[in-house]
Amino acid sequence: MSPEAFQALPLVAIAVAASALLSFLLTPLAIRFAPRLGAIDIPDSERRVHERPIPRTGGLAVAASFVTVGVLGLLASQLFDVALPGRPVRSAEIVGLMAGVVVGALIGYLDDRYQLRARWQFGAQFLLAGIALLAGIRIDRLPNPLGEVAFIFDASAIGTTAAVAATTLWIVGMLNSANFVDGLDGLLAGVSLIAVTTLGAISLVVPPVQPVVAMLCALLAGSLLGFLPYNSYPARVFIGTAGVFAVGYALAVLSVLGTAKVAVALLVLGVPVIDTFWIIIRRVAAGRSPFDADRGHFHHRLLDLGLTHRQAVLLIYALCIVLAVLSLALSGRGQISAFLVIVLAGGVVLYVMTRRAGRSLERSSYSDNPDGEQPMEEEAAEPRDSESGPSEFRVCSQERA
Repeated sequence: MSPEAFQALPLVAIAVAASALLSFLLTPLAIRFAPRLGAIDIPDSERRVHERPIPRTGGLAVAASFVTVGVLGLLASQLFDVALPGRPVRSAEIVGLMAGVVVGALIGYLDDRYQLRARWQFGAQFLLAGIALLAGIRIDRLPNPLGEVAFIFDASAIGTTAAVAATTLWIVGMLNSANFVDGLDGLLAGVSLIAVTTLGAISLVVPPVQPVVAMLCALLAGSLLGFLPYNSYPARVFIGTAGVFAVGYALAVLSVLGTAKVAVALLVLGVPVIDTFWIIIRRVAAGRSPFDADRGHFHHRLLDLGLTHRQAVLLIYALCIVLAVLSLALSGRGQISAFLVIVLAGGVVLYVMTRRAGRSLERSSYSDNPDGEQPMEEEAAEPRDSESGPSEFRVCSQERA
């Protein structure tokens, strides 16, 4: 670790502690005021199987902690003339990060309260991508898995268009991955905590060091850390769409700031990203909307195979930690290559798990009906979806098994 990184470590530790403490204190308030805010997750007969109403306001506490401590830290650095060494981050980029988290949390809260249509939520994702682009946050290069020379987006019209398209696709994709993984208590918060911690560590140990990016990662890590005790199984509060948008946007932007770490984020978040990719492929191939709600996610398959709620979450945590260590050990080219291999392997694993889960369900149905009669299919297995029905955005939050 470089001298610049060592110099930044105390401030990084302070950022983690301050945001964690504030998040830990704000989350009970978010739980208490959830009825007044109208953001309560009511159990229904389609996919949610938790037995009591649970607040969906946890994301507001996470976003508020991240932004509040971040703004106070910026003011303190200006007041006391504290400047971190290493590669700087432009003020406009930091403003774009904070503004996007605030806007994402507010739009997400509107969905948590009013159940917005999927088209409006999808439009909100492009709005958030637009905020990042207006702040100058762009992917300027991508590792090349086939060679040593990276794909660089220059200042030409074609290069600029490619950078804008890549950045938009990355932010929208990350938001959807965050949304799709938000299916079990503590899953999104824990996976995001592992990912942002890895991004922060990379910012300190891989040249050129970026202490400012590490500080911003520390803010998000602390905000998730303080929230996680309330969200772990059995959850007292859900992160909600407000948290999905705020955390998903922050992860997407933090992996782009400065020297783009998109390859790192792809590998560390390999489980939700690959799950999202194959879920969309499966739904489209079946002639359904990519946002149809079903029980085809990786965490659902683990439950169908007999794992408990806590075991499924811990297994996914372990997979993310292994991928995080792998991202630290590989270069950008190696990270992309490893990710592509994992995409293919993940597809095979999901296929095998789907077949095994299906056989288990058939055996269970047969044992319950020895005369050979097949039970009626549960409506929850293939919920209706339309503009007025439940979409993936509305019903994915922490189903209890």
